[in-house]
Amino acid sequence: MASQFGSMLTRLGNLSTSDHASVVSINLFVALLCGCIVIGHLLEENRWVNESITALVIGVCTGVVILLTSGGRSSHLLVFSEDLFFIYLLPPIIFNAGFQVKKKQFFRNFITIMLFGAVGTLISCGIITSGVMQFFSKLDIGSFDIGDYLAIGAIFSATDSVCTLQVLNQDETPLLYSLVFGEGVVNDAASVVLFNAIQSFDLTHTNLRIALQFIGNFFYLFFTSTMLGVVAGLLSAYIIKTLYFGRHSTDREVALMMLMAYLSYILAELFYLSGILTVFFCGIVMSHYTWHNVTESSRVTTKHAFATLSFVAEIFIFLYVGMDALDIEKWRFVSKTPGTSVAVSSILIGLVLVGRAAFVFPLSFLSNLAKKNPTEKITFRQQVIIWWAGLMRGAVSVALAYNQFARSGHTQLRSNAIMITSTITVVLFSTVVFGLMTQPLIRFLLPHSKNTTSMVYSDSSTPKSFAVPLLESAQNSDADMGGHGFPRPSSLRMLLTTPSRSVHHYWRKFDDAIMRPMFGGRGFVPFVPGSPTERSAPQ
Repeated sequence: MASQFGSMLTRLGNLSTSDHASVVSINLFVALLCGCIVIGHLLEENRWVNESITALVIGVCTGVVILLTSGGRSSHLLVFSEDLFFIYLLPPIIFNAGFQVKKKQFFRNFITIMLFGAVGTLISCGIITSGVMQFFSKLDIGSFDIGDYLAIGAIFSATDSVCTLQVLNQDETPLLYSLVFGEGVVNDAASVVLFNAIQSFDLTHTNLRIALQFIGNFFYLFFTSTMLGVVAGLLSAYIIKTLYFGRHSTDREVALMMLMAYLSYILAELFYLSGILTVFFCGIVMSHYTWHNVTESSRVTTKHAFATLSFVAEIFIFLYVGMDALDIEKWRFVSKTPGTSVAVSSILIGLVLVGRAAFVFPLSFLSNLAKKNPTEKITFRQQVIIWWAGLMRGAVSVALAYNQFARSGHTQLRSNAIMITSTITVVLFSTVVFGLMTQPLIRFLLPHSKNTTSMVYSDSSTPKSFAVPLLESAQNSDADMGGHGFPRPSSLRMLLTTPSRSVHHYWRKFDDAIMRPMFGGRGFVPFVPGSPTERSAPQ
């Protein structure tokens, strides 16, 4: 009896020690997050460094300190988890991106963004897959099957949309921002869908039927994920508009918006769809309808709450990737053949460069052919910036690499360890080098980018009916289009070639006649007892 009691106390003591160690790790990690925010603020005016690079550098430095203090056993405070990344950290980042994006620029370039994000991802994946099959067979890495090679192509086709948010300015370069960032979000979604499709198909024996089924499944998941996000956003708008939560508590409005956004992501994952694409379009629809249905205080709260959650999640990801780069377990497998690891990383970086160039320039050419207005075409200098800014690889690539080449966060084979260490090397190199050079490159190629982009969007030769997108913000209503500033056709030819009704005109009529009465949106004023709206209402 005494021995059993003693063993129970020992187990409790071990549990207490483990819990205390976890608390210590979390405390240190939160302190590092605070340090990243402070240092990022101090470096705000620096044109070379951004928040993601700062967090990466701090993570690497912290990893070195932990590695030294632990006697070379570990380099990070927390163990990497795909679930932590995909279920908790990525949703607020992508949702806030859709919620805050300027819909005017995004939907004007929607076709180009989808070309870059979907078709471009397939092209890049094909080139990277072909390259690794050609070069890796000459290196002493290990045995990979066709599924592994395709997975590598999908892993390194995923751009880092998080870092893109910080190296491009939405106000100074709206065209570049909408193209690169919009393409990055669609690209991330396409890469994850492609990766999941690769894992779900038996690609050892391929034929035309399997290839067509694979491509069909890819586009089915793409379309279904988008529609799920739209439906979730419309449902939240309808519920909040109909029930007027703000008359009792604005907290319920904020909570419902957050939970509905997160529910759309989880539902997509539940049905094996792309949660990234779902939550992105849910954010766009919520910003167009739901956000206008809540009270003014809830609007301010949700806008800052979503931005804050996204900001903290971004820093968390880069900080951990920096610490994980020095994980001694993975590097122990490749320490005997450092030349092979360097060769693999160099090949992957070269293929990323080639793979992105292979679709940016040709697809930009096709996009320019469809645009009649010269000011809306993508210039060669802008194409170079789009190519360069999308070279960064980030946490999505790391998470997919762990999914393919690790089990429970650990690597058991040398070939798998080489792939994970090479992925981390590519992520660090591309984020630091390409990220540092993006803003100086923009200033060099587009020295007057602010004036240039403002001319593109306010050119008097283009009717506003063409400039407005499918969805737009309040300052570009139909009322704004009438009267002054609306250019009339200067010639008979322009009158004949310019249709009197644009796509936006018909969308606005449909939106005003059907969508807004049902789902609310801009112009909707919630009835809140005791508010100025109620007091000024006629008796």
